[in-house]
Amino acid sequence: MAASEEFLTFPPQDALRLEPHLPPAAGAEGAGRITQDGRRRPFVTLTFATSLDSSLALAPGVRTALSGPQSKAMTHFLRSRHAAICVGVGTAVADDPGLNCRLAAPADTAAAAAAAAAAAAAAATQHRHQHQPRPIVIDPHGRWALGEDSKVVQLARAGRGLAPYIVASAAPPAKRRELLESIGGKYLFVAAATSEAGNGVARFRWADVLAAVAAEGLDSIMIEGGGQVINSLLAPPDSSLIDSVIVTIAPTWLGQGGVVVSPPRTVDGSGNPAPPMRLADVSWHPLGEDIVLCGRISRSSE
Repeated sequence: MAASEEFLTFPPQDALRLEPHLPPAAGAEGAGRITQDGRRRPFVTLTFATSLDSSLALAPGVRTALSGPQSKAMTHFLRSRHAAICVGVGTAVADDPGLNCRLAAPADTAAAAAAAAAAAAAAATQHRHQHQPRPIVIDPHGRWALGEDSKVVQLARAGRGLAPYIVASAAPPAKRRELLESIGGKYLFVAAATSEAGNGVARFRWADVLAAVAAEGLDSIMIEGGGQVINSLLAPPDSSLIDSVIVTIAPTWLGQGGVVVSPPRTVDGSGNPAPPMRLADVSWHPLGEDIVLCGRISRSSE
């Protein structure tokens, strides 16, 4: 990466506005959560950027930039405050994401950033940012062909990010597993369940995924996408696992046919539409030309 791309900054006053929606500090009371079946799970933040028509991308597999520079820096700030960052295999295949944090440490200055970039050429393998999240990639069927040229592998080897943990249901090819383990990553094996849609497609239960993440000592996770991951998490009863929602809304329309955030509609026992899901404790924050919406899923008792 170019030196100018190494570090981003996020103003302290903007960070303070987000504080009520962030996970507790590692090790603090409430940093982890307990599911209904008594298993540990991490604090879950759902965050993504969307257009005015609730689209994430122009089409499946098409990388679409939505966030402006200020909200992009916010994303890296959020990554710095979570132990893990999670995407689905579709995002991993389409975007080849780095899944690291490029936020400058609070004491960093432009001069310090330049000096760090110059030193990286001589000591890249020893440099590690102090706020790197653990990438988690959900890949039930082994679609992600992780290789030496994958950005996340290159960043891990350069000490600019952590190696990913891949949530899978079956053993991967031996060479792929050896590569992952050589950079400090691993596979987390979780049993897949048949989709409730009855189409024979296997998917993971979110409670199982989060329990596997918690078992690795990760007490907070930021779930970024893509569309299938977001919609599945927003579908009841899994929506009850979300602790915080942070959405960047860009001032643009992507039009019909895109990847849309729209979880399945639920019905009650009589087949009537259930009450719509809402956010509570809502706050709105302008960042450049974008608007950031923060809140939490309103529980039925509220």
